[in-house]
Amino acid sequence: MRIHPIAILRLAGLLDGLSLLLLLAVAMPLKYVWGMDQAVTVMGSIHGGVFILYMAAILYSALRVKWNILWPAAALAAAFVPFGNFILDWQLKKAQAKYAVTTFNVALLVYSIVFFSFFDLFAQLPVMSTFAASVGASSFVVGFVIGLYSLSNTLGNIMSGILTDKVGPFKMLMAGLLLSSGALLLYHFVDRPGLLIAVRILHGFVAGLIVPAAFTYSANTTAGDQQGRKVAFTGTFVGLAAIIGPAFSGITASKTSVPFVFTCVSALGLLLALLSAVFLGKQKLEKKSNGDAADGRSGLKINAGVAKAYAGAFFLMFSQGAIAYLLPLYVQSLGYDSRLSGTLMSTFGIVAVLLFVLPTNRLFDRAAPSVTMAIGVGLMGISQLVISQAASTLALYSVLGLYGVGFAFLFPSINTLLIKATPAELRGKAYGYFYAFFSLGVVAGSSVLGWLTFGIVEGFRFTGILLLLVAGFSAFGGQRKRAFIRQ
Repeated sequence: MRIHPIAILRLAGLLDGLSLLLLLAVAMPLKYVWGMDQAVTVMGSIHGGVFILYMAAILYSALRVKWNILWPAAALAAAFVPFGNFILDWQLKKAQAKYAVTTFNVALLVYSIVFFSFFDLFAQLPVMSTFAASVGASSFVVGFVIGLYSLSNTLGNIMSGILTDKVGPFKMLMAGLLLSSGALLLYHFVDRPGLLIAVRILHGFVAGLIVPAAFTYSANTTAGDQQGRKVAFTGTFVGLAAIIGPAFSGITASKTSVPFVFTCVSALGLLLALLSAVFLGKQKLEKKSNGDAADGRSGLKINAGVAKAYAGAFFLMFSQGAIAYLLPLYVQSLGYDSRLSGTLMSTFGIVAVLLFVLPTNRLFDRAAPSVTMAIGVGLMGISQLVISQAASTLALYSVLGLYGVGFAFLFPSINTLLIKATPAELRGKAYGYFYAFFSLGVVAGSSVLGWLTFGIVEGFRFTGILLLLVAGFSAFGGQRKRAFIRQ
């Protein structure tokens, strides 16, 4: 008799909840009251290992049970709340009798790969600067190794795009997952700045192989009238990674170590590689040409749709870089605790995820993507302009919520624009350059504002005006722009 996937999830959840309670209620008092530091180290490692198993159980249930995406999202959230797993188990027991086991959901596996790629990225944010300093890096090198990941990631994106069109997205997904998982384990051997720089270059490059191949695979297996909704669902997993990644790494690193955090991420990547080898390798992809979008012999055509998609990708992450750079400084200048910055950033992610999973995602197949892109960039620009006028916590949360609405409109729109403007046989290259603009936008968002020596308010205003100009371009411009990227 087969064990129901939800039964496996319930067992893993109870073990995870129990290990979290032991860590908080037993190990931490032993450390901070009786000075037994080893208690947290041992229990933290056990909890981290159980959490990996719990993540695997969530993934397996999501792939084998046809239920709402909110279920796995709730399961992930429960892992970070004391007694959360026990409360969720009560609901899962009812769900186990309600939901039957279905055939393996390949689409959710691709979503999970996207989650892994961005989870890897966001898990680095709270811990990389302190880890670099712990191995003797100067303040300049600390900043350098953080930006270095995005720069090498750009090269990986481009390489992935080119090779995806040549060898297919499945092979690039497997290469990216296996190489990224291996690169994450190398942090255990980092003990000096020079070695950290080498590992960051390698990690950023191989991690860049995954996302273009994953989005190409998803786009090439989706009907044309469902691309917007499919991309919105994909954005859900990006948003979840943005919410869960920093919290997981920050908590786990404080109880264990930064290399252990990366080991947990590596284990998830290896699990996905195994599932991909078993299930994705069986899928047959048909390459359907979109006659007006490109000519495979002449190269990828940069028409208005592609240009808008690339501009949207760059300025989406430019805005993110600006928020990451300016928001903590602004919150501090208002006299609030630095923890408010983290919860504010989580707010926009939560709002975006809700718009992705609710029936609002149907909008992206009914409205023109250039229109929803203009709305999204415009809302993000307005939020940047008004955030400098927000002084109360309620006002700050409201502005970041508005920013989340803009993000939710923009992300599916630029992906849909790119898919509709490119043929299947060149979509890998298109996505390679697309995510290269993503990576460059992260670097530019914080560095340009630093180079221009803007104050906090001036930085927000500059970014807001720039985004509003991009919104105007999306709505009215770029209709006659054409160029070519030669193969």
